[in-house]
Amino acid sequence: IACLVMYLFAEFDDAANLLAANPDATTISIDEPVEIPKNQHSRLQEPGREEDDELLGTDDSDKTELLAGQKKSAPFWTFDYYQTFFDVDTYQVLDRIKGSVFPVPGKNFVRLYIRSNPDLYGPFWICATLVFTIAISGNLSNFFIHLGKPTYHYVPEFRKVSIAATTIYAYAWLVPLALWGFLMWRNSKVMNIVSYSFLEIVCVYGYSLFIYIPTAILWIIPQKVVRWVLVVFSLCLSGSVLVMTFWPAVRDDNRRIAVATVATILLLHALLAVGCLAYFFDAPEFDIPAPIIPAHNGTTVVTKSH
Repeated sequence: IACLVMYLFAEFDDAANLLAANPDATTISIDEPVEIPKNQHSRLQEPGREEDDELLGTDDSDKTELLAGQKKSAPFWTFDYYQTFFDVDTYQVLDRIKGSVFPVPGKNFVRLYIRSNPDLYGPFWICATLVFTIAISGNLSNFFIHLGKPTYHYVPEFRKVSIAATTIYAYAWLVPLALWGFLMWRNSKVMNIVSYSFLEIVCVYGYSLFIYIPTAILWIIPQKVVRWVLVVFSLCLSGSVLVMTFWPAVRDDNRRIAVATVATILLLHALLAVGCLAYFFDAPEFDIPAPIIPAHNGTTVVTKSH
């Protein structure tokens, strides 16, 4: 006990000597709360900006990118290079599909689902499924509309598959490519703009098209009002995913440019849905004059076909 008391007195003497040498020094008690710096306090007041900081790479994402850069990447002509784009499991794909169908207000789709491991597996098969769904549903819709007409003969239109594939895959690749180039150009001119990789943008667009798969199946219903209600509902869900993802990337830019960019994204997305509905399901019918077939008794028989 005597040694402990002498040790405590020695500590107090050292502290007194330090205070005597530097009177302006401040001491901190263990019981006193630690003051939060002002810059950290301001970040706590702006939770929406924390997501932007992570997307900009100012938080732990820098460490992740540094560790990723230390890994040796395979050459692009090898199979291992492209295998990384399909390195996802079923739970990740289902989770991303659920996030595209039920978007969370105020949450960024890239930050929640994509940034950790962007993939091409989901977008590729979603687009492929949508192509065959639209083509098959369009043929079935045409069949049900003309069902019961004696002059109608069903002929499957296989060209709709190629047209749907060209349209959907062009949209899922060319639009993200143009958007990625635009964001890179604006990022070189304006500071603090969120940057996305091309793979992340393709991933967002691919998963945002999933909602059109059940919508295309329901388009078989031969009611224009029901079809247009489904189009508006699908546009609200998928469009909200695109807006909540790309608005943080442009909101620090010029106000007119930011609004015009988001409006263009929504306009192209709406044109895809409306165009598919108009061409594959609501195509106008043209009366094709049937050939005149001469009868044996000298009269002519005219048949009408659609």
